[in-house]
Amino acid sequence: MRDLPPIEDRSSNFTAADKPTWDLYSTCIHCGLCLNHCPTYRELGVEMDSPRGRIYQVLQVDEGRLPLGDSFVTHIDRCLGCLACETACPSGVQYGRIVERARAQIEQNYQRGPLKGFVRWFFYEKVLRDFRVLSHVAMLMRFYQRSGLRTLARKSGILRVLRVADTEQLSPEIERTFFFNEIGKVIPAEGEHRGAVAFHAGCINHVAFSGLNHATVRLLSKNGFDVHIMANQQCCGALHAHAGKRSCARELAKSNIEAFQALGGKVEALITNAAGCGSMMKEYDDLLAEDQEFVAHAKNFSHMTRDVTEFLADKGLRSPNKRMNTRVTYQDPCHLAHAQRIRTAPRDLLRAAGAAIVELPNSDQCCGSAGTYNVAENELSMKILKRKMADVDSIAAQADVLATANVGCMLQLRAGVKANGLKLPVRHVVELLNDCY
Repeated sequence: MRDLPPIEDRSSNFTAADKPTWDLYSTCIHCGLCLNHCPTYRELGVEMDSPRGRIYQVLQVDEGRLPLGDSFVTHIDRCLGCLACETACPSGVQYGRIVERARAQIEQNYQRGPLKGFVRWFFYEKVLRDFRVLSHVAMLMRFYQRSGLRTLARKSGILRVLRVADTEQLSPEIERTFFFNEIGKVIPAEGEHRGAVAFHAGCINHVAFSGLNHATVRLLSKNGFDVHIMANQQCCGALHAHAGKRSCARELAKSNIEAFQALGGKVEALITNAAGCGSMMKEYDDLLAEDQEFVAHAKNFSHMTRDVTEFLADKGLRSPNKRMNTRVTYQDPCHLAHAQRIRTAPRDLLRAAGAAIVELPNSDQCCGSAGTYNVAENELSMKILKRKMADVDSIAAQADVLATANVGCMLQLRAGVKANGLKLPVRHVVELLNDCY
């Protein structure tokens, strides 16, 4: 593959904007070491649903030998973007960047059905880009969940008729109070002052994981850090970039960079509690590489971004008020373990707080959540979750709690635990640490 000449744009079925480039996919030597690390290949056994197979299809479309049509879209859509293949790859292929650019080409050049197109437009370009819309949608969902309508809908069978019963089970519980009112506040450090950080609160976290955000801010404060909850912050853009909407992701990235710059250098790091958000924000420099106005600021922003577990493990956890004395099994979020290469920090923090770690078999294999994947590709997602729950079940009797460090994983694992009748609470590492203070 390395001996092929560079691909000429005039023969390509890709357009110029956000095109997968030769320097990205030519590094793949098609050795196949990625195959058994890919959840979709393990489940389907189809070459075209492996990282190697998808890269080959990208090459064929770029050469004009394969149309950017239904088959290509199907196989690219089936990718979870878990990046386990990048960990396994001996050649350092940046597969995540290839598939995101391929999805950007699909977004630009492929016409999806009208219903799917409308849903994608409303979710990505309205709900996630305007927190007022997100708040209104969340309030409607909360009414549905708490008014009795959800119970009625489930018992009536209407959800089965509409073929949304499985995805409805995955919807997050909307909290009583939202986190939006905290934006712009500064939470002072407690005890000896150790520094100051900024906090990015996410998007869905505002309405479904407000308690987790409060716990994160409190944990940082208890550990001696002033916490600046950035004013004017927006969604990180991860879900947009993964869906091929890189232009939207760029606009959100610029807003977050400007919000961070407004702090005027008062902080030493930008903290997130969601692995997917952290992974995206650490790649703003790639996302904005062609933007001369923002590229230098994007590099600084990416350099300053830290996952909360990464930051606290580096700084050292202040001795908590009480020891955890709990047996914890930990599921590695894909975008923490494979994208950010952070594996030991969450475990080290849990041990420092008194937890006994019960290692989960295949802990870094994807649970099937992958952002919106468990909705868009629900059937395949549930098959992948079934494999994960077999590993959880094998050690469930030895653990008191199943921990992870990403909200999407939490939702997926909770659904799996409930479906399998396991008495194992699923909690974020930050929640467990916060309890100790």
